[in-house]
Amino acid sequence: MLSTSIAYIVFNRPNLTKQTFGVIREQRPSQLFIIADGPRSGHPTDSERCAKVREIVKCVDWPCHVYRNYSEINLGLKSRVSSGLDWVFSQVERAIVLEDDCMAHPDFFNFCDVLLERYATDERVWVVTGNNFQNGRKRGDATYYFSKYNHCWGWASWRRAWQNYHGDLSFWPEWKNSSDWTAKTPNPIERRYWDSIFDRVFADKIDSWANPWTASIWYHGGLTATPNVNLVSNIGFGDNGTHTKSFDSRLSELPVHSIAELTHPIRIEQNILADNYVFDHTFGGRIMRLPWSLLHFQHRLFSFLFRRISHFLSTNVIH
Repeated sequence: MLSTSIAYIVFNRPNLTKQTFGVIREQRPSQLFIIADGPRSGHPTDSERCAKVREIVKCVDWPCHVYRNYSEINLGLKSRVSSGLDWVFSQVERAIVLEDDCMAHPDFFNFCDVLLERYATDERVWVVTGNNFQNGRKRGDATYYFSKYNHCWGWASWRRAWQNYHGDLSFWPEWKNSSDWTAKTPNPIERRYWDSIFDRVFADKIDSWANPWTASIWYHGGLTATPNVNLVSNIGFGDNGTHTKSFDSRLSELPVHSIAELTHPIRIEQNILADNYVFDHTFGGRIMRLPWSLLHFQHRLFSFLFRRISHFLSTNVIH
């Protein structure tokens, strides 16, 4: 039985919920907090699908204290997740957080359990993530390393960290122009990328809780313990995803792996090489570095090839 509480966030995807809730059932947590958003207006199938999801998560067949925070109206992604986690961390000091599309390897839960205890009072560490986007590259000699990136497809944290979540990014306008922001994003291309993201979050143009959580962690200088193997796979890419629409994303359904033996890093410090790799290969930094002229050439080349192929097909149709 898992001693750490699990916060499980669901909405309207019964097929995914059935799969990921099955993993939670195998762990038999002693406390389970279920957060659910309500159906959207103008989406006629939402009411039925939300009801099916809530039926699935009723099936708690092990000794467990279950707490439910269900909204009967649709609050939206940012408001529902942030208010739900406020509720969770008002009742427990630490929790593992999973959404309905996050399929976790069994080792993920022990990984979180051990690290939540080890770093419970260490103000430098804010998050334990189950995600690894290093494409097989190991960083350091331990089971995990420390990153500034708090990947949130399966993660864990403490009340002491979450209480510093600023959903409105009230600190952003001043921080954006500070030497601290420049020091934390020394790469100007990366800085421009996150400037754009956080500007839109501040202007309430992105319905995201994860981006302000990232900004809040960086603002306070927090680090994320990141495993050297991937422990959680996102199985929710597709039309029903909010920010994961593309079926063919290379981040979709990444394989998960076991941790043979849990070993700890000697030092608690950011692995800059790993974080540069994440920006380049997960957030598109490599493409952003291409000269404008090269991008323009590629666009013209693709357009030319598309026109030639279209012309060939139109003049060589078999009747």
